[in-house]
Amino acid sequence: MTLLERYILKIAFGAFAACLIALTGVIWITQALRELDLLTGKGQTLFIFLTVTGLSLPALISVIAPVALFMATIYTLNKLNGDSELIVMSAGGMAPQRLLRPFLALAVFISLIVGMISLYLMPASLQELRLLFTRIRADFVASMAKEGQFISLENGITFHYREKSGDALLGIFMEDQRDKTKPIVYLAERGQTVEQNGQAYLVLEKGSVQRKDPKSRDSSIVAFERYAVDLAAFNQEGGDVVYKPRERSTTQLLFPDETDPLYKAQTGRFRAELHDRLSAWLYPLSMMMVAFAALGEARTTRQGRGLAIATAITAIVLLRVMGFAASSAVVRSPAAVVAIYGIPLGAILLCLLLIFQGARMRALSARIRSVLRGSRPSRNAATQGV
Repeated sequence: MTLLERYILKIAFGAFAACLIALTGVIWITQALRELDLLTGKGQTLFIFLTVTGLSLPALISVIAPVALFMATIYTLNKLNGDSELIVMSAGGMAPQRLLRPFLALAVFISLIVGMISLYLMPASLQELRLLFTRIRADFVASMAKEGQFISLENGITFHYREKSGDALLGIFMEDQRDKTKPIVYLAERGQTVEQNGQAYLVLEKGSVQRKDPKSRDSSIVAFERYAVDLAAFNQEGGDVVYKPRERSTTQLLFPDETDPLYKAQTGRFRAELHDRLSAWLYPLSMMMVAFAALGEARTTRQGRGLAIATAITAIVLLRVMGFAASSAVVRSPAAVVAIYGIPLGAILLCLLLIFQGARMRALSARIRSVLRGSRPSRNAATQGV
C-alpha cells in the first residue's frame, strides 16, 4: 500500500472509529436507561446492571458497524474533495481502483469483525444475557419483593415479608399455588436468600410448612427450625431455559435438534437467523461501495454533492429494508434464501459497475442526448416543409 493509500486509510479509519463510538454510545445509553429498573426496582447491584447492558453491545455493534463505515466513507471522500485532494489525484491519473483500495481494505477488515461477532460473539452474549435474566427473575425475593407488600407472580406464587433487618427478612409468608390441587403455605419468623453453586435459595428459620388437601379439606403442618427453598423452582418460565433462535449458537442452527419442540414450531425462524448471520459480513462491503459509487468521483466546488449524499442515504435505507424483507420471506419460504445473499451482492456488483464504467456510461448517455437534440431541428424542418 502506497503512502497516499495509507493516508486515505488513516482518515477513513479515524472517521469510522469516531462514528462507531458515538453511535454505539448513544444507543447504549438508551438501552441502559431501559434496564435502569434493575437497580431501582429489582434491587440488583451496579455490576449486574453493567453486565446486562454490556452483553447487549455485540448485537448493537454488528448492526451499527456497517452504518459507521458508510458514514466514514462519505466523510473521507467529502473531505478529500473539499480540500481539492481528490481533484489532484484524478488529474494525476489515479485510477478508481487505486482510490478504492484503502476503503476496500477497511471494509474487508470490518466485514471480518462483523462476521465473527454475528457467528460467535453475539449468540454467546445473548445466551449469557438470557441466563442472567433467568437468575434475576428466579430470585424474585431480591428482584420484586417489597417490605410490607404482598406480591403475586403469574405462576401462582404469593410472597410477603413484614420488614427487613440487615440482610434478613422478618415475618415471611409464601403461598405456592402452582398446583391448584396441592397448595403449600410457608410461614417463618426469619429468612435470608443465599447463593450456592450458582443457585439461589431462601433459607427459612423457625417456621412451618402447611399442605392443604382440597378434597378432604384436611391440612398437615410440619414445623421446622431451618428449611431451604430452591428459588429456581419458582421461576416463572419454569423448567430448563429455552433459547430463542437468535440466542442459539451457529452450530446449533446449522445442525438443529429436529426433535426440539421450538424447532418444530419455528423452523422458518431458525433458517432465517442462520442465513442472516452468514450474510451479515456482506453489508459493510455493500454500504461502503454505495458511498464510494456516489462520491468517489472528483467534483469542483461548484458541483454540489448534496444530491449524491442524499441518493446514497436513500440507497442504504432501501438496501436494509430489502434485506429485512428478504429475512422475513425466508421464514415462510426456503426459496427466499437467495434474496438474503443476492441483495447485498447485487448492490456490490452494481456499485462496482458504476465505479469502473460510470464515466463511459455517462459519456455514452451524453452522446445519446446530444444526438437526440441534434435530430430535433431536422424533424421540425421536415414538418414545416410538409
